[in-house]
Amino acid sequence: MYEHFEHTADLGLRVRAADLNTLFAESAEALTAAVVEDINTVEPREPLAVQVSGTDRAYLLFDWLRELLYRFDAERRLFRRFEVRVGDDGLEATAWGEPYDAQRHPLSHEVKAITYHGLRVEQVADGWLAEVIVDI
Repeated sequence: MYEHFEHTADLGLRVRAADLNTLFAESAEALTAAVVEDINTVEPREPLAVQVSGTDRAYLLFDWLRELLYRFDAERRLFRRFEVRVGDDGLEATAWGEPYDAQRHPLSHEVKAITYHGLRVEQVADGWLAEVIVDI
């Protein structure tokens, strides 16, 4: 489950999940949902394998989301479905998506960057919680 919250000239993503892998997958979905008006218009057609190294979970989430935002900015690709395996020294993931199509994917926000401000990933009573602020 994820939600967006306003934060000055930024947008916050708050994600809750039962396990760490789902938390990272839902965070990626929350990022796509912040970029496009309707995430359901993005079809999970083409897979992309992603590997990110790191041991700090918050920085790992930052790097994971930054990689997906880079793929949108540089390659104009949007992603809809995610499988993530978080390990002790990084993550391996597959993101399925398609090329951005302005007709089918009206933009909601121009996400310029993932920020370190307020970045957190922590275990809570009912699973995991992440908060990420994105610059819009």
